[in-house]
Amino acid sequence: MNHWIEHLSTLGARFHADEASQIEDFGRVLTPSDLAAGFVAPLTDLGLIAVAGDDAAAFLHNQLTNDVEHLGTGEARLAGYCTPKGRLQATFLMWRDADNVYLQLPRAIQAPLQKRLSMFVLRAKAKLRDATDEAATGAVLGLGGAKAFEALAARLGVALPDAPYRTVAGEFGTVIRLADAFGAPRLLWVSAPETAIAALGALQPALALGGNAAWQLSQIHAGVPQVALATQEQFVPQMINFELIGGVNFKKGCYPGQEIVARSQYLGKLKRRMALATLEDAAARAGDEVYASDDPSQPSGMIVNAAPNGLGGADALVEIKLAALEHEVRHGAPGGTLLRFQPLPYPVDAPEA
Repeated sequence: MNHWIEHLSTLGARFHADEASQIEDFGRVLTPSDLAAGFVAPLTDLGLIAVAGDDAAAFLHNQLTNDVEHLGTGEARLAGYCTPKGRLQATFLMWRDADNVYLQLPRAIQAPLQKRLSMFVLRAKAKLRDATDEAATGAVLGLGGAKAFEALAARLGVALPDAPYRTVAGEFGTVIRLADAFGAPRLLWVSAPETAIAALGALQPALALGGNAAWQLSQIHAGVPQVALATQEQFVPQMINFELIGGVNFKKGCYPGQEIVARSQYLGKLKRRMALATLEDAAARAGDEVYASDDPSQPSGMIVNAAPNGLGGADALVEIKLAALEHEVRHGAPGGTLLRFQPLPYPVDAPEA
């Protein structure tokens, strides 16, 4: 058993398991208010691919939707991996150090994605490996809310990144600042298990203890989607706002699906986008379909990500026809639970008149 997971299993925190992935979740369900105040979450459902070699950046640059060749050691980026038809097979958080480019993605889809990417290395001097349980990267903590930034800065004794998608690294590991949620920074800390274990005990008194679900809820309220097993090959990047949050570079060279992604951007008006919703059904899952009252005979969209909100229901990112937002939208069936839409933290195209 991974040392990080083994330690978490002894914490005595409430145990949760995701029925789809059977990934252990050692934190408790938190509410949006808990997240806004400050939380720390040990994360166990994320995998990590490391790509090393002289051609690592160039190889990935030709495969992903974002610029990898100009990715600096002090920054992070979002990136997607598409099919030739422009549909996302995965979304990554990407950063690098002196030796590796790292791609973080759901553990449930890591192995097949890593195998598929490896097929295209050919003569490039690049090698992919699973870094999820390596000594230096074997633990991941997610933090956010009003108290988290200062608490972690005090713990590490370093200046943390002053803007989203910047990184700071040292003997403590790598801290990546992500998109804000609830008006406060969110941080992802990748480190050795021993380092994270010691810090978790020190951070807990000031911060609410969450887990995978709490972190997913923070991602949802930041408007940052993640392609999961149930949603692979369902979305062109723009359908889930991926270019709005910096996940697509339209000036870089070709990659699988690039022509279709560019065509979606420049030809015609986008008619599908991703929206933030809350619903009184904690069982909502990625891949569930939603139905609008103006056309109940067919789905109008799909849940991209969902997480319990600690209030008896779930909050979700929903890919949907923009026109459907002018009508009632329900989960799972025309007579299902009503979705109540909320503003995202960034502007999105308005429906056509």
